[in-house]
Amino acid sequence: MLQAGCGRAFGPGCGLSGVTPGELEELEIRRVSGPARCADVNTQSETRWSKPLPPRPSNSPLVQMLARALLAGEPTVEAIQERCARTLGHNWRWLGPLARRYLKEFAGQTRPRLRDVVDFLVRDRGFAQARWAHRDKLRVVEWIAEPQQMLPVAAAKRWSVTAIATLGALGEWLGVEASELEWFADLKGLTGRTGVSGPLRHYSYRVLAKAGGSVRLIEAPKGRLKQMQRRILAGILEQVPVHDAVHGFVKGRSIQTFAAPHVGRHVVLRMDLRDFFPSFRAARVAAFFRTMGYPESVAERLASICTNAAPLGVWAGHPVDWETRQMYRRAHLPQGAPTSPALANAMAYRLDCRLSGLARAAGAAYTRYADDLAFSGDAEFARSVARFLVHVMAVALEEDFEVHARKTRVQRQGVRQRLAGLVVNEHVNVARDDFDRLKALLTNCVRLGPESQNREGHTAFREHLRGRVGFVESVNAVRGKKLRGIFERIVWE
Repeated sequence: MLQAGCGRAFGPGCGLSGVTPGELEELEIRRVSGPARCADVNTQSETRWSKPLPPRPSNSPLVQMLARALLAGEPTVEAIQERCARTLGHNWRWLGPLARRYLKEFAGQTRPRLRDVVDFLVRDRGFAQARWAHRDKLRVVEWIAEPQQMLPVAAAKRWSVTAIATLGALGEWLGVEASELEWFADLKGLTGRTGVSGPLRHYSYRVLAKAGGSVRLIEAPKGRLKQMQRRILAGILEQVPVHDAVHGFVKGRSIQTFAAPHVGRHVVLRMDLRDFFPSFRAARVAAFFRTMGYPESVAERLASICTNAAPLGVWAGHPVDWETRQMYRRAHLPQGAPTSPALANAMAYRLDCRLSGLARAAGAAYTRYADDLAFSGDAEFARSVARFLVHVMAVALEEDFEVHARKTRVQRQGVRQRLAGLVVNEHVNVARDDFDRLKALLTNCVRLGPESQNREGHTAFREHLRGRVGFVESVNAVRGKKLRGIFERIVWE
């Protein structure tokens, strides 16, 4: 039995799957056939064809208006009953029990969407009985149009995020007109039907080939959209706390703080999450904004501004498989947008809670830098590391992530232990071969000129080399000083 992690931060409605952090859970991975899965769902006397279909959302004006009344104010029994009575023109006796069932249904969860409330009313037996009993008397007499308000979950009430309750307030805060807001949000995906480039496109694309044969798509937002995303980052996302184990894209933390807890350990386990940013879909992002209390209409547009669906034309000339094309074609967090790292860290909070609890139960340390997971421990942890990594993969799958098995490395003391390009056997240091290659590059720049060494075609080669030297200086001051001396001797034209 292993402890899954710390307390619940976000409810299940925000799209973060898995068990509640802090509960004890027996993790097991097993292959199940299709018939076996059907047997788990259906009883012995049922078949997949004999079971009734789930209820479809109702288009009835009565149900729609009653759902809006449930959402239009404070989530208390008295307030809900009063709003529903105003909608129906009569304070029916069954409105109080309906309000209590509604609050119980969505207790502790993300702010529900209108379609979720409509589905609740369609499934609620008490409402169905009352609707049938009073079918000749129930009618809508008032459309509740009270202004929306922020309704964050309990954990989000302490976050100092910018309060935005209406679409007009959102447009004013972002500095755009209502029509421009709809164009940038593009809820219908109309811009995805245009070409890859042009004035109607919000992003610029660049396809990079990775070492394993896969590709990475860089999606860089254009000027105005990037300005809006930075506004969202500063006013909303930077106010959301991140887990203590997270070190990527967090102020005051770096790859050095990511690697430091694993120095001098008997074994270091390195794992990688596959397709980290594209795995966060637009619906999941919108659910997170509703967790912070934003109304559905505001949350959907914030999420759309922070996500992107890449057109198929970006892959022209690149042999990319169908699954990769479809993954990027659906709206996701774009790698290259300023909001993506903060959103990914926030929405991976449950994953970090569970993995830190799992590591703590096994006597190990855990840190994460973007999609890189690192665990380390003593001799006892080294003996069970093979079983431990299976548990990590199971937790990741339950949280809608996938571990890249080919990049998993179990590094014991007898080999070089590397994390994010740094060696952690005795202390955090730059790998010797990386240092030697950079030193040789700088030396050749001095002897032969920098133009002859810019084989990768960097447009700002001088700044590129200065950044690499600065990185070594931040990790190892002695080695960095040697490289700085060689760099200063380069003659630039």
